[in-house]
Amino acid sequence: MPKTDKLNRFLFTALSLYLIVLMLRHPALSLEYASTGLNLWLTKMVPTLLPFMILSGIMIRMDLTESFVTLLHPLLHRLYGTSKNGSYTVIMGFLCGFPMGARIVGELYESGRLSREESSKLLYFCNNIGPIYFLSYVVPVLAIERPLLPFLIMYGIPMLYGLVLFRVLPLFRRRSTPSHTNLLNAPNISDTANTSGTYKKTVRMPLLSAIDTSVISGLIGIAKLGGYMVFFNLLNIVFAPFHNVNSNLLGLYRCILEITSGIDYSGHSLYYAILILLPFGGFSCIAQTYSMISRTDLSVRTYVFHKIIQTALTALCYFALIL
Repeated sequence: MPKTDKLNRFLFTALSLYLIVLMLRHPALSLEYASTGLNLWLTKMVPTLLPFMILSGIMIRMDLTESFVTLLHPLLHRLYGTSKNGSYTVIMGFLCGFPMGARIVGELYESGRLSREESSKLLYFCNNIGPIYFLSYVVPVLAIERPLLPFLIMYGIPMLYGLVLFRVLPLFRRRSTPSHTNLLNAPNISDTANTSGTYKKTVRMPLLSAIDTSVISGLIGIAKLGGYMVFFNLLNIVFAPFHNVNSNLLGLYRCILEITSGIDYSGHSLYYAILILLPFGGFSCIAQTYSMISRTDLSVRTYVFHKIIQTALTALCYFALIL
């Protein structure tokens, strides 16, 4: 066994033992953290995400996604060069929020309706904090009096980032890789049948079968997210033995761990730090994203890399405003 694997096994074993000791030493506190995660899941995630999971699942299984974007696809295709299913992912990903963007990408790629290349690019910029969550939770808790600018930064950066991924980077690749193919007449990968992925396109389901399958899939998906919420909130117990930890550092740790409980704990005291961390979403959101794409060969590590870049760009925007 490689030394790095041995080290990782040792560290994870030590952390697990440490957590078990803390849970036994502070049962009331561990119950409080676990209950917080469960309550956030039940009151925030279930009512806001489960309906979208079921509805989107029905549309994908009935092969209705392309007709759904008939009006907006010409604009999105002109901007990003996406296929119709790619345009559907952009719309639903930005409207629904974490981790629906990743779930839709995973389902469409798995069913053969998106190519691997397009799926990867969409995953990197379409999986963000939802506008309903931002306006109904973040804005009141942070007491943001003028939410328009933070709103534009929150969603403008990933939209521009998508343009870089779909339009700018391919231009550099074409220039650095000469080809005898006439690029003006070459077929756009987004307009061709998206069967270049690993998966074969599934058969269109009838309505009742699509509803039944989507409900079961949605319940399983939302239950997994609940487990992540409970687990990552429980990790707040790590600093229980240390009573002199700075409250802002503890709040920052909570935000990085699980953004919702971190916002609830810190409130306005970490105003700019929270706004900067929103694109990252916290380790809980990363784990949830992995859960949504775990049946595919899409890379969660590369996803995290692109999220860090977008978080850094967000930080630069706010530093420019502050200075």
